[in-house]
Amino acid sequence: MEKVNERLINWASMLEEETRKQAEKASRLPFIFPHIALMPDAHLGKGATVGSVIPTLGAIVPAAVGVDIGCGMAAVRTQYHRDELKPGLAKLRTAIENAVPLSAGSYNVSVTEDRTRRRLDELSAKAEKAGFDPARYAGNWELQLGTLGSGNHFIEVTADETGQVWLFLHSGSRGVGNKIATHHIRVAQESMKRWWIDLPDPDLAYLAEGTDEFWAYIRQLRWAQDFALANRDEMMDRVVDCFAEYVGGPVRELERVQCHHNYTEQEKHFGKKVWLSRKGAINAEKGRPGLIPGSMGDASYVVVGKGNPVSLNSSPHGAGRQLSRSKARKTFTRDQLREAMKGIEYRDTDAFLDEIPGAYKPIDVVMRDADDLVEVRHTLRQIVNVKGD
Repeated sequence: MEKVNERLINWASMLEEETRKQAEKASRLPFIFPHIALMPDAHLGKGATVGSVIPTLGAIVPAAVGVDIGCGMAAVRTQYHRDELKPGLAKLRTAIENAVPLSAGSYNVSVTEDRTRRRLDELSAKAEKAGFDPARYAGNWELQLGTLGSGNHFIEVTADETGQVWLFLHSGSRGVGNKIATHHIRVAQESMKRWWIDLPDPDLAYLAEGTDEFWAYIRQLRWAQDFALANRDEMMDRVVDCFAEYVGGPVRELERVQCHHNYTEQEKHFGKKVWLSRKGAINAEKGRPGLIPGSMGDASYVVVGKGNPVSLNSSPHGAGRQLSRSKARKTFTRDQLREAMKGIEYRDTDAFLDEIPGAYKPIDVVMRDADDLVEVRHTLRQIVNVKGD
């Protein structure tokens, strides 16, 4: 842990200078209390650093949550052991790819399952209570539930250190959440211009508590967070169905873990109730289960929080990028990706070159930096990997 200044505490042993400077800019906002906590996986983001925990009094920065509101992880521990998996993992991968629409712009054709309809009805009721219509942002928002997206989003079949099989996935609030976030970031920027407020970065534009704009954002943010959670549950149910068909028997869920890592909640820290925005960080209060994925082909972790008050009860959310997507594509080859994914069933394409482990911080370094933030319960190794282009 490093005290960068009175309002910035850093846990990252690997930290680029531009990332440090970006976090320092955010720490100078007058409503930060008590300090920003920079996680071990911190890297450059839009306005606010990815891998930062930003507590605010009387204001909120929409870019401190980011455009994938509610993005996070879900995992299910099954009763099956790795040794019980039969040959033909490609068939399981293909079944998952057919059950869950992948990639940006890919959606369900229709709503066919009763459980999907129930989730959509619950989300519609929540939107009505929040006083807005999600269709204003995305007319097909209902068809987005149960879809993965692209980039670093994934679905995996994994096994822990005992050989127990876990189903594991990463996604958020999809296109509807992105449009909600983009709208409110723009509203905040327009407010700054209207009030003649000069900021160290225009993407740090904020909304003042008590204004209509502030509460509209909070209501819609909370809805998008609920959508993201329901989206992960919907996908996980489909993955469980695919896995059950593959193994030829029912799947008992011995445990299901869910956690956001792009979101805002009101929490009490250092004696005050703050708006706590975690942008690439998970809640690691004492005893709370969480999930920290590695990069494609690397290990992931099921953890429990230690409740470190200086970190604002937070921990990293993953490996954290070292190379931009364009630089990764210029640096690595498809053969190197194949070597990194050796022994893992995945779709062999150079579309995933920018997700190669070498483009990310080593997950073991990130976890070592997080030793005073979380305790590792399980280490998961990939068997099957599913991603969108």
